Amino acid sequence: MYDLLIRNGTIIDGTGRPGFTGDLAVKDGAIAAVGEVAGEAAKVIDAGGKIVTPGWVDVHSHMDGQVTWDPQCSPATNHGITTLVMGNCGIGFAPCKPTKEAHDQLVAVVEDVEDIPGAALHEGIEWNWESYPEYLDVVDKMPRAIDVASQVGHCAVRTYVMGDRGTHNDKATEEDVAQMADIVREGIEAGALGFTTSRTQLHTTREDEVMPGTYADEGELLGIGSAIGKLGKGIYGVVSDWDNWEEEMDWMKRLSIDNNCKVNFVLFFREESDWPRVQKQLAFVREAKKEGAQLIPHVGARPVNILLSWEGTINPFSFNPSYAELSLLPDAERLERLKDPAVRAAILADEPPLMGDEFMDTIIAGWDKLYVLGTPPNYEPAPEDSIAAKAAAAGVEPAAYAYDAMMERGGKNVLFFPCFGYGSNDLNHQVAMLEDEDSVISLADTGAHCGVLCDASVPTYLLSYLTRDRARGKRFALEWSVKLHTHDTARSVGLEDRGTLEPGMKADINIIDYEHLQLEPPEIVHDLPAGGRRIFQGAQGYEATIVSGEVIMERGEYTGATPGKLIRGTQPRPAAAA
Repeated sequence: MYDLLIRNGTIIDGTGRPGFTGDLAVKDGAIAAVGEVAGEAAKVIDAGGKIVTPGWVDVHSHMDGQVTWDPQCSPATNHGITTLVMGNCGIGFAPCKPTKEAHDQLVAVVEDVEDIPGAALHEGIEWNWESYPEYLDVVDKMPRAIDVASQVGHCAVRTYVMGDRGTHNDKATEEDVAQMADIVREGIEAGALGFTTSRTQLHTTREDEVMPGTYADEGELLGIGSAIGKLGKGIYGVVSDWDNWEEEMDWMKRLSIDNNCKVNFVLFFREESDWPRVQKQLAFVREAKKEGAQLIPHVGARPVNILLSWEGTINPFSFNPSYAELSLLPDAERLERLKDPAVRAAILADEPPLMGDEFMDTIIAGWDKLYVLGTPPNYEPAPEDSIAAKAAAAGVEPAAYAYDAMMERGGKNVLFFPCFGYGSNDLNHQVAMLEDEDSVISLADTGAHCGVLCDASVPTYLLSYLTRDRARGKRFALEWSVKLHTHDTARSVGLEDRGTLEPGMKADINIIDYEHLQLEPPEIVHDLPAGGRRIFQGAQGYEATIVSGEVIMERGEYTGATPGKLIRGTQPRPAAAA
């Protein structure tokens, strides 16, 4: 007898093959049979009219703190994610000296760089570890719905070894590098997937300093990477501004070849003028592959964006003198005050407090680049959808239009600012990057940027918009898209045991009402520890999400099941797999 039998679904198996109608059986947490399946099961699900896919594999999250207190791993589970990889961008909470000062230091970096409320981290994290293996043991003991995997972050390692010298980005000595390499080796031996580092000046702390490790030289980067080569396992992750992209790509290529390892790197661009550089980097990856390098560009399905709202981290009126007092109020009281016509008039009468910074000034008054996200959310707005265009058509000032739009849905409506990579006013560049033969879909930042986005919804967006609803350009084939976010993402981080619906593979499964799959509008909720705030975005259309054969979500509701595990290191393809 099987544990679970899913009948009559359209199976999109993650291999890229055409979908087919059939059954799927599960036994002991693995897929036992696919196709025409005879026999009985303890639980039977009729998936007639639905598609059956592997669970999504999210390879770029920042759940390093949340996994120690949240068994559901929300919002990942709301969007069919069954495997979540954290420790990206060099960020993490281990190793860490057992002092309040050390704890506060790492929390401050994560709060500043990833916009995760510090109060939530302080209350939620118990800090019952010092070393990286001890951190993994804590994560391993916590019951959870989905599987999680971790990577060793450069920030914590450098701070642990070098103290203030590491924090202030002093040059590492040979002894420093050797100690860091030992910590990374120890972490990978204990079960980390690999190591990650940040080299972007976007990751800046409240002291206006970049993250520890940002300016590390080749000796440090390659010295730490040598730990992977000596072990014969592990991956390496990089995020960079790419100001000197040829030099960066060259050391990454050498590191990959010398240590026979995958190097996953974040690929994005800010201005339209950067697009040729992206194309050159993709070409570099193809050529480097001929020399034995394994360079994997991680790209997003949406441009880098932030959401602006009354309850979020920032909105166009955040710096108006007449708004200053309101910003300190509890959300409900602030929203009530914002309904007052006199308050509205005062805020709109303020001169826009421009700062001479293009990014901030766009948030404050760049009405031709700001949009109402809408319901369902529109992440590919056209120029005629801008607040400037909508206001002109309505015969009102753009600021007034934006204010009133944000007051809709009980004051919870949000504005959309595609801040990087949207110079062409469409997603054609994102589509081209996703279609590249070497790239993987990534950059959801699940669990991070709590006050400005919820890109954990990207898998839902990929299927509902980029395969079904897009009208402004090419749409992807459904089978290809499923493979992109299951098989391909899993393989990019060395997880060969999941991502396809084949006998012997791990039974992580989504049952989806594809025709009705849709994103819900994002809104602020206060469900983190200490009442911490985050933007939450739900979805409609997930009939069931299954991890290791157990149903963890049914029609958007968590079942309470906790079959999830800590993944200890890269995983081979099961011997039983066909």
